[in-house]
Amino acid sequence: MFDPVIAPSGTLLGLLQRGRGDGTLHALAAPRAEALAALNHCVLEDPRHDWQVENRSLYYARLFLDLHGGLQAIEAHLFAAEDHYDDEEARTGLALAVLGHLASYGRRDALVVLRRYAATGANWAWALDELALRDDDAGLRSLAEPVLARFPATPEGDAELAAAVRDAFEPRPWRLWAEDPRDAVGARVRAAQEQGSFDRWQRQMRPSGPRPGWSVQAVFDWAQQGLERGSVLHVPAARCLSAVAGPDDRPAILDAARGGPDGARCAALHYLAEARDPAVLDLIEAAASSPSRTVAEAAVGAFERMCGEEAVDRARGWAHRPDALGASAAGVLACRGGAQDAPLVLGALRETVRAEGPDAPALYTLVDGAGRLGIACAAPVLRHVYRETASSQLRGRTARALAGTDPTFATGFAVECLWDCEETTREVAALHAETGDIRVAERLRRLAADPAEEAEVQLAVRSRIGGVQPDALQP
Repeated sequence: MFDPVIAPSGTLLGLLQRGRGDGTLHALAAPRAEALAALNHCVLEDPRHDWQVENRSLYYARLFLDLHGGLQAIEAHLFAAEDHYDDEEARTGLALAVLGHLASYGRRDALVVLRRYAATGANWAWALDELALRDDDAGLRSLAEPVLARFPATPEGDAELAAAVRDAFEPRPWRLWAEDPRDAVGARVRAAQEQGSFDRWQRQMRPSGPRPGWSVQAVFDWAQQGLERGSVLHVPAARCLSAVAGPDDRPAILDAARGGPDGARCAALHYLAEARDPAVLDLIEAAASSPSRTVAEAAVGAFERMCGEEAVDRARGWAHRPDALGASAAGVLACRGGAQDAPLVLGALRETVRAEGPDAPALYTLVDGAGRLGIACAAPVLRHVYRETASSQLRGRTARALAGTDPTFATGFAVECLWDCEETTREVAALHAETGDIRVAERLRRLAADPAEEAEVQLAVRSRIGGVQPDALQP
C-alpha cells in the first residue's frame, strides 16, 4: 500500500485526514456538500500512515451523524469491481469500521450494508467482526450459509474454514452457527472448531527454537541461522544466553560482540546490555559505526533497552552525534534524563523537526521528554508539530506535552482536542480544557452521554462536571 497523500493542514480535507478536532468544527461550519465530499474522501482513501494503531472510525462516524450523511459513496466503494481482486484489509477496513460505529448509533442502513458485504465481499471477516458486536442473533444466523459457502466441502476447504474459525477476532457468530441443527452448518462449524483446537495443541507440542542444554555457541548459531532466513532473533537469543551463559562464557560473548557474525554479534550486544556488563557501552559505540546496517541498528536497539545511570551518563556524551546513536541518546535523555538535560532534549527536538519534519519517528520520545521535563520554551515547536503532523498518535502525545509546557493550552488546542479522533487525546482535553468556553461545556456533556465513548474519557469528563448523571444528558 502506498503512503497516503495528506492535504495541507490549513484545509478542511487536511484537518479531517489528520483526525483533528478542528476538522469536525470546520466541517460543521462548511457547506454540507463540501464537508461530505471531504469526509467521504477520508473514509474511502484511508489517510493513516499506520492504520493498525491510529483511530479514525469513530471520529468519521460521529461526523457522518452530525452531517446526516448518506452511505451511497461507501457502498459503491465496498462493492466496486476492485473488491474482486484486491482483498487487502487496508482498502475496506476503515469504511467497514465506520459502518460498524454507525450501526451502533442506530443507523439501520449501515447494518444492512455490513450484512450484504459479509455475505459477498472480499473482506468479509472484518464485516462479520463488526456485526458480531452490533447485530442480533437472527441477523448473524442469516449469514451462516453465505459465509460457509466460501469454503468448499473438500479437505482444503475444511482446513481453510478451521483456520478462519480459529483466527476469528470475534467468536460470537461461529458459536451461534455451531448450535445450528443443520449438518451443513452446525456440524461443519463444530468440526472446524475442534480442528482449530487440535492445530493449536500441535503447535504447542512441537515448539521450534532453543532447547534446554544448549550451549552459548548453539544460541549464537541459532541467531545467525535466523538472520540468514530473514528472521531477527537478537532479543530472544539474548534471553536464551541469559539462561545458558555462565561466568566462564563471558570472554566468548565479548569476542562475539566485538566482531562475530552479524547474528551472533547482535545477540551478544543485547545480552551484555541487559546484563549491564561494564564493557557493553564501549562495544555499542564501536558497533554503531559498523558498515553492517543490521549490527548498527542492533547496537542502537540494545542501548535503548538499557537502564541505569551509566547509560544516561553515556547518553549525555553521545547526544551531539549526528547519527542514529546520537538520536537514540537524545531519546534516552528524554525518557530518563534529569532537569540538567533539558537543553540537550530541546536541541534534539528542534533539530529533528528541522531536518526530518513533523512526522519523524524520533519525535515521539522527544515530545514526551519535553513534557516530562516541563521545557516551557519547547512550546512553539510543539505547537508546530501538533498542527502539522499527519500522525494522530504523535499529535496526542504532543497535546499531553503542551498541557505541561504551554499556559495557553487550556483555552487553545485543548478545546479542539475534545473532538479529536484519539481517545487518549480527548481524555487530555477533558482534564484541561477551560470550561468557561460554552463549546467545552456542551461537548463534555455529549461525551459523558455517548455510549460509544471510552470509559477513560468519560471518567475524565465526569471529574470536570461532577454530579451530572449521563442518562440526564442529551447526546
